[in-house]
Amino acid sequence: MTALEQYLGGLLDKRVGVIGAGVSNMPLIRMLRAAGVRVTVHDKKTPTELGDGYATLATLGVDLVLGEHYMDALDEDVIFRTPGVHPRFLQKACERGAAIISEMELFFAVCPCPIIGVTGSDGKTTTTTLVSEILKHAGHTVHLGGNIGTPLLPRVNEIEPDDLAVVELSSFQLMGMKRSPHVAAITNLTPNHLDYHADFDEYVQAKTAIYRHQQPGDRLVLNLDDAVTRTLHASGDLFCTSKTQELANGVFLKDDTIFIAENGVRRTLMPAADIRIPGAHNVYNMMMAAAIVQGYATDDDIRAVATAFGGVEHRIEFVREKDGVKYYNDSIASSPTRTIAGLRSFQQKVILIAGGYDKHIPYDVLGEPICTHVKSLILTGATAPKIRDCVLAVEGEHPPIIEVADLETAVREAQAQAEAGDVVIMSPASASFDRFKNFMERGKLFKSLVEAL
Repeated sequence: MTALEQYLGGLLDKRVGVIGAGVSNMPLIRMLRAAGVRVTVHDKKTPTELGDGYATLATLGVDLVLGEHYMDALDEDVIFRTPGVHPRFLQKACERGAAIISEMELFFAVCPCPIIGVTGSDGKTTTTTLVSEILKHAGHTVHLGGNIGTPLLPRVNEIEPDDLAVVELSSFQLMGMKRSPHVAAITNLTPNHLDYHADFDEYVQAKTAIYRHQQPGDRLVLNLDDAVTRTLHASGDLFCTSKTQELANGVFLKDDTIFIAENGVRRTLMPAADIRIPGAHNVYNMMMAAAIVQGYATDDDIRAVATAFGGVEHRIEFVREKDGVKYYNDSIASSPTRTIAGLRSFQQKVILIAGGYDKHIPYDVLGEPICTHVKSLILTGATAPKIRDCVLAVEGEHPPIIEVADLETAVREAQAQAEAGDVVIMSPASASFDRFKNFMERGKLFKSLVEAL
């Protein structure tokens, strides 16, 4: 009997609640019902709003608590928290004795193979993908998931002990986690998701849960160039990255060459210029990935991926060239620091489309980079006034600023302003939840609008 089967068997005499009937939770609900577990699904949507999902749930035979007061009747023995629900909303259920768990935490408990986890404010998707590609090049069977890819828990019985699981972890997923991966990495920590977290300290506490429960022999990878992550302390082995200092244990950059050091002995990995994906931030991502895969892949595996990997979808993704104008999709840039990294990837001033959902994070850091790197600024969404004000607060010249109603209008306006040789990039510096389900949906719409020009 597998660990998952044993766990599911222990639920047969319990009442189980699942918060959220979205696409990401459906595999969990199906798995629970297939094991014979009694399930109550709580969701804010009405039957009409759930659409086809309502019929699916009815077929699965779950109990439903729907509508505005969906959280009022959380009286189950075990409750699966969806990442979007802050643990503070489950305090009463905890006090009553309910066991609060998440799909990700259960995966950590029952996964038979080593887990590699990556989190951070910026770069985690690219870093996680690079790690996965390097490990596959090294011959490992890799299961990619978490905040990227597909849910891993329903596929855990397909995972062998010699495989590797690589997971990207958001602060939402990490809140309350009592398990940590064998290798944990934090790319950097800057203010983000302050619409969800009480403050930056709570956000940092959530992120650092990725290593808080590591055991002796586990490894933590930190970016020593980040003001927050360099103050953290590992409970397991520490391996770091830096572009500003030589390290005795870690991956560092010197004279535009990447080195790997172990116990004070360094070796040359590769020139930074050989990394295929552009931008200084991707040198960081590659260095972080190289540090993470130590012990699982060779330097040749790292070099092979670094020189061939073209980047992830929605991250400075080239869409097309039309009338001499190049269009790039950077929808994954949901914070100012990500957009700043994107702007610095180009040698010329760009036409920037930005704005979106307001996560209540500061935007003042964005003003100077926009004035330096942007030829024309097109804004839309709830954060448009914040971005506009931070640009106008910079002394000196400002790019023309145009505010429009939606992304469709923004793309048309960008085309109208662009001349041959220009670069247009959508890099919102904001989340997508005002008009889209996620940044992927936003990016796909942008690409379809550009293709239709």
